[in-house]
Amino acid sequence: MTDLTADPTADTAADLTADEARRIILRAQGFLGAAPRGGGVSGMLRRVGAVQLDTISVLARSHELVAYARLGAVGRAAVERAYWDDPARAFEYWCHAACVLPIEQWPLYAFRRRAYRERRFRWHEVPPVVDKVLEQVRMDGPLTSADIGGSKNGGPWWDWSDTKIAIEWLLDIGEVVCTRRVGWRRVYELAERAVPADLLAQDLSDAECVARLTGIAGRALGVATRADLADFIRVRAGHGAMLDEALLSGAAGLVPVRVAGWPARRGADAGGPNAWADPAALESEPRGRHRTTLLSPFDSLVWERARAERVFGLNHRLEAYVPKAKRVHGYFAMPVLAGGRIIGRVDPAREGATLVARQVGVEPGAGRTRAVEGISDALWEAASWVGCTDVRVERVTAPDLEATLRAALARGPRRPIK
Repeated sequence: MTDLTADPTADTAADLTADEARRIILRAQGFLGAAPRGGGVSGMLRRVGAVQLDTISVLARSHELVAYARLGAVGRAAVERAYWDDPARAFEYWCHAACVLPIEQWPLYAFRRRAYRERRFRWHEVPPVVDKVLEQVRMDGPLTSADIGGSKNGGPWWDWSDTKIAIEWLLDIGEVVCTRRVGWRRVYELAERAVPADLLAQDLSDAECVARLTGIAGRALGVATRADLADFIRVRAGHGAMLDEALLSGAAGLVPVRVAGWPARRGADAGGPNAWADPAALESEPRGRHRTTLLSPFDSLVWERARAERVFGLNHRLEAYVPKAKRVHGYFAMPVLAGGRIIGRVDPAREGATLVARQVGVEPGAGRTRAVEGISDALWEAASWVGCTDVRVERVTAPDLEATLRAALARGPRRPIK
């Protein structure tokens, strides 16, 4: 692997094999070696840059699964404290999607808050009650949506009440902030009371915001295409042009690389750089033990379909909203990571003290014996984490491996689970 710490506009770019890029990505994301897993949940959040939120809860909610996947059986209460504590360590905002973000990133989203303010619309028209809702938070906050009149009008999930639309708009534009939840309900507080004063005082231009966020995305991803970076922070059009300028000027702090087998950059020479990397990640060979674990479909290691297929050969789609008869892998199929590769998928559920694998599949090309061992280990460790004492498999899509997998599970975990 070529070391590159020079000017990012230089003609010479590091050459990486696809396997080298994959290992750098795994280390950057906290799945390879011990050093990237230091600092507990708070350290993990700062390394990955953003943790996606979702309402689905099978074994646990996705933001808990992201921490578990990297750190092992960390206490779920410790995960919640690291995300939502007082004083604020993190806040919720729009990054790749709705995400938990380190509180230090508050100034970097000024570009998005300004854009929302200018549009005065996102999913709903902003109602006239918005000033009244802001005053209510000012006088009585922090408040949940229930405290200000409830979230729904009684229709579908998007049929929000005017007060819910108003409070979410105020969150979008930064007048209020969510730095904690209670019973999965957002708690809204004035940004001026919840965000540290030194962060509130920072006034960055749109270009500065995008450049710094691009750097965060690049360090979190390790090696990434331009499309990966834009997807991470969800920028396009004018803000996308700012991302391009930050890359080419060096303002993002990333360097160009050539990854064998990755597609050529649009409009560029087929032999030229086709990705960007954190220069610090190129200075040493990734070494250490790989994590074996179930992954949330919303985990930043696999949350973007094109990247997951490029890096791991994983063609994955969340099927929670697909009619049951048309599902291939299951309601909340979780990829299984072992040895730095995706070896299978498990659709989990819980029945009392039993972790149930509704369906288990093995990925093409995975070593058959190693895949069975990895899936068994991942299931037993996940069971222990959520307080289950037994594991049951309902269906194995590879009939030739069913007996072997059931026997491996019956033996229990191969090593002590901490």
